[in-house]
Amino acid sequence: MTKRDVLIVDDNPVNMKLVSFLLSAAGYQVRTATSASDARRAIDDAVPELILMDIQLPGTDGLALTRELRASPRTAAVIIVAVTAYAMKGDEEKALAAGCDAYVTKPIDTRHFPGRIAALLSRGRPEVPT
Repeated sequence: MTKRDVLIVDDNPVNMKLVSFLLSAAGYQVRTATSASDARRAIDDAVPELILMDIQLPGTDGLALTRELRASPRTAAVIIVAVTAYAMKGDEEKALAAGCDAYVTKPIDTRHFPGRIAALLSRGRPEVPT
């Protein structure tokens, strides 16, 4: 059976290592990117089923990259989860408006995080009317 492909986009090495470990241990194929440009290259190689998108990235931020991915037919169906340490009032609404399917704050709950990812993947992305 093929492992489900998850791309983690985060410029913090500690966060990247933790999330990579949790998801790899849960059986996912994990790829990583530390910037929007790295993420674009990873997606050009293979479109993942799910992207964990840090909002605060160097250069192009995670919300701008999310809008870009939603605008492309090649990546419009990818599940995108906003992940941020800077949870301010209204940030979740901004993330959802940009096209994210879910919103997770850091630090993540390591006991429940893999299950939440599994639930998102099993649910899939809702059809968006064209």
